[in-house]
Amino acid sequence: MKNRSYLTDAEKIMDGIKSGAFLTVKAGDAVNTMTIGWATLGFIWRKEIFMVAVRDSRYTFQLMEKSDNFTVTIPADNSYRDEVMFCGTRSGRDLDKFESCKLRQKQAIHVESPVIDIPGVHYECKIIFKSVMDSDQLDSTLEKLYPQKDYHTLYFGEILACYEN
Repeated sequence: MKNRSYLTDAEKIMDGIKSGAFLTVKAGDAVNTMTIGWATLGFIWRKEIFMVAVRDSRYTFQLMEKSDNFTVTIPADNSYRDEVMFCGTRSGRDLDKFESCKLRQKQAIHVESPVIDIPGVHYECKIIFKSVMDSDQLDSTLEKLYPQKDYHTLYFGEILACYEN
């Protein structure tokens, strides 16, 4: 179930990510969502890919390492700005973000991780590759983004579904 218009409207999608999107993952009985503001949408290995970056200090990282899938929900507008901010500054280790923000989960179609049940664009992705960033390979002008040396792991998810809710 791929809606091509949302795969090809990169400018709209990138603007949504810059404003903040929800990365959600389920591993076993644990489910968490976090805010992402960096991602890449593209085509590699003959597959449509959504790449997300997660620092190993994040609770979501622990779940990503135990899962083979994730979802990304990009809100349709700014009406979820407070929830996006909350999920980007609070840890799922300490509280249930869904309960705190009154966010509902909706069963995804192709993956175990749920989507956030809000108006917006939803991506369902299967992790097909991951790579820990090697700081020796990072352009020196980008080091300022990592003052704590807390580099990302990059998760490449094959897009199995993309749809608007």
